Amino acid sequence: MFERGIGYVVANRREPPKTHHRPGVELRVGFVLARHFTLSAFSLFVDTLRLASDVDDRSGRLLCDWDVISSTPHMIRSSSGIQVSPTTRLGNPERFDYIAVIGGLLDVEEQLDRETIAFLHEASRRRTRIIGVCTGSFILAGSDLLRNRQACVSWLHHSEFKARFPDVRLTSQRLFIEDGGIITCAGGSAVADLAALLVRRHVGESAEKNALEILQLERRREGNEVQCRTPILLPVHFDDRIKAALLCMEQHLDERIGIDEVALSVSLSRRQLERIFHNKTGISPAAAYEQIRLKKALLLIERTSKSLIEIALDVGFASSSHFCRRFRARFGITPNAHRLKSQIPRSLKLEKLR
Repeated sequence: MFERGIGYVVANRREPPKTHHRPGVELRVGFVLARHFTLSAFSLFVDTLRLASDVDDRSGRLLCDWDVISSTPHMIRSSSGIQVSPTTRLGNPERFDYIAVIGGLLDVEEQLDRETIAFLHEASRRRTRIIGVCTGSFILAGSDLLRNRQACVSWLHHSEFKARFPDVRLTSQRLFIEDGGIITCAGGSAVADLAALLVRRHVGESAEKNALEILQLERRREGNEVQCRTPILLPVHFDDRIKAALLCMEQHLDERIGIDEVALSVSLSRRQLERIFHNKTGISPAAAYEQIRLKKALLLIERTSKSLIEIALDVGFASSSHFCRRFRARFGITPNAHRLKSQIPRSLKLEKLR
């Protein structure tokens, strides 16, 4: 264990206990925090375990227990700047039911050191289940722990994950997925859903209920429920099949796919998908697809210096002329005119700073 001091921690040289659990503990999780990890993902997971194990609001660890494990005693800085102290060294992974890797910022060199990566491989060899939380999935994929497995990432990171790890099967339509002893979770509030599922699996329904009620969550969402993302505003409330279809469209902008393939991705025929879209939204899937492409183009025009032909290709148009016509029809202004208009406020701000 580590002994906490004021502003620092001191490592104790003793090896971690080889016993699997303290008597009465039903679920034990070891947390591996990447450099600049996401604090909310870590805290949501830990607090779900704490509340599931709690009696009379005393923060006891009667049913669940956890540790922050690290190869060094040094504090680990989150992406928000808040630092967390490790509580134990790496040791034997079999003393945990799960090793949860909490990811964070992606533009960080060596998110985990080699010793910790070796520890994860040892956990995999010993069949200790591993969880990639938030961008922890990138760490697992980069460590070759997702080979022949499907991974789940947030819609926000879909394109980057796909570019980095093209051989890993990927979904960004689910909250989390378990495949071959490894769980990957999209992050955000889905972390609480995943933690509650583990509590129910290992501790029981009443412990799960206690945690969810204190967290003010009406229910635990299942892993196969659709991520909370609607790329465009639609006139009425729509069902999960439409949400999943919109996510599929958003994830295939530069390599535009047909409506038949979109329908297949949500287990519908093209005719069924078109009927649902018309009944629920009043527009066709093709019209929704174009709205998503043009909305993305609008952001690229405002926020990048890419040429119009580059932007057109990025969002699935074959030519800049076709792109310009559809852009003007949608927004009532040409792409060039919009770029000039969006640059005026920025130039005024620079003028004020002089």
